[in-house]
Amino acid sequence: MNWDQIEGNWKQYKGQIMSKWGKLTNDDIDSINGKRTELLGIIQARYGRVKEQADTEIDQWLNNIK
Repeated sequence: MNWDQIEGNWKQYKGQIMSKWGKLTNDDIDSINGKRTELLGIIQARYGRVKEQADTEIDQWLNNIK
């Protein structure tokens, strides 16, 4: 799966994102609106991750979704 598919079907993946990163709020999810860089920044802010860590987490999640 690639990010273009996630962005194009954002509504479908919102719940999975919230399950994976439970500290994200509905407002966070709405502001991300399918943009990977936005998700990256919010994960960094909410979880105190460095960019590389957050990017790796997103890649791992992306590789594991169906």
